[in-house]
Amino acid sequence: SAFNNSLDNHTMKLASLALSGFLLTHDASSFTTSTVSTRATTSLNVFSVPGSKGTGEGWIDPSSPVNSAASLQKTLAESLKGSTFQKRISILGSTGSIGTQTLEIVDACPENFIVDALSAGNNAELMAEQVMKYSPKVASLSTPEAAKKLRAILKEKGCANMPDIVYGDEGILEAATVGSADTVVTGIVGAAGLLPTIEAIKLGKDIALANKETLISGGPVINPLVEKHGINMLPADSEHSAIFQCLQGVPPGGLRRIILTASGGAFRDLTKEELFEMCEHDSKAVQAKATTHPNWDMGAKITLDSATMMNKGLEVIEAHYLFGASYDDIDIVIHPQSIVHSMIETQDTSCIAQMGWADMRLPIVYSVAWPHRLKMPYRPLDLAELGSLTFKAPDREKYPCIGLAYDAGKKGGTMTAVLNAANEAANEMFREDVGLGFLDIPKLIEGAMEAHKEDFKDVDVTLDDILSCDAWAREYVAENTKNVVKSPIIIL
Repeated sequence: SAFNNSLDNHTMKLASLALSGFLLTHDASSFTTSTVSTRATTSLNVFSVPGSKGTGEGWIDPSSPVNSAASLQKTLAESLKGSTFQKRISILGSTGSIGTQTLEIVDACPENFIVDALSAGNNAELMAEQVMKYSPKVASLSTPEAAKKLRAILKEKGCANMPDIVYGDEGILEAATVGSADTVVTGIVGAAGLLPTIEAIKLGKDIALANKETLISGGPVINPLVEKHGINMLPADSEHSAIFQCLQGVPPGGLRRIILTASGGAFRDLTKEELFEMCEHDSKAVQAKATTHPNWDMGAKITLDSATMMNKGLEVIEAHYLFGASYDDIDIVIHPQSIVHSMIETQDTSCIAQMGWADMRLPIVYSVAWPHRLKMPYRPLDLAELGSLTFKAPDREKYPCIGLAYDAGKKGGTMTAVLNAANEAANEMFREDVGLGFLDIPKLIEGAMEAHKEDFKDVDVTLDDILSCDAWAREYVAENTKNVVKSPIIIL
């Protein structure tokens, strides 16, 4: 009857309100599997075991605030505070792609964000412009020469609020740990972001994570620190932000599978045979094409990683640490339009996707505003304009770096640090045009992984272990570059 329907709706609303109140007023221990009745009923147990096999094998505790009762409670509490928040941020890599786009977000939402620290490479001119505009407390550059130049430019411009100008590794640390900032945007490329991130976590600062290598190399160290200090690890890259957004509201045990989308990089329209022939006969054209991305405006290192698809392999490892999924439950699919930024599959086999134009500001703004949705002056997505979206499986023979990343991830421990460092070193040497071929990149990485098996460690891994393996892998690449050109690809 209409009365009964009305009563049912009223009951459901009361139940919803009760759950909201419960989450806000009880700690995480109040919302555990022990609250589920064990007597025989027809009720659904929302605390199912994650994963496609339903065993939970290979799954770990996530570093991002998802997949747990505590994270649901935290997300709801933060959401209900409203969008009138104000955050103080430190940006590592302020003159790079991530940094400049983060500052565009600050420009669009000046009432929500205050910049307390900036760090960059050697671009003293652009850093000076940023200092004049945002008045940070700390400004760090790579070298003492760049720092000196910055100071001179600021004096010439008549800077009224001169920041503390620092440089080098200590300078990055000072920017990452400035006392007033509550969120650190890690926009620097490579393993250089590892130590500043760790020190920021120790001080209880949230991390807007744009630096893949932090978790890829340091996951065994980072994840326990995140749990210990109770900070929020918030992904700022496109794919992991998409997954993070899709997981909002998904109950513990609800995640079955992660599906990472990939543009396919610069060589996506070439067959394996065409790519290999091009590498053999026109290495200069390969080098030029490999450093130009078809969809995204990214830095040179990441663009080359996209061409080898090592970026997607690294993202698989990062997704494992961020969201806890086993490697068997993380898939890759090539999606040339770069509109679906990634997807999740839930236990009932529903797929939830996050979509948008290829604009890095979208994941960045969610990482610094989470869980709020700020009104931004961006172009809305028009599916009718797109017409169609396509997907296909990646060719593992064309892109051997994907397999190497899965192998390293499943091995765990220090192997992912070796994978990452060897890739960084080979990537840099290829871009510097020292004679390293495109197909030599996976050969070098594979050789480093094979050589590391003798010293591999997966128990009680420390930061010193990770940094030591990182340094060793870079030395390995430097020493073996001349020999790798003639060696065959080895399948581990």
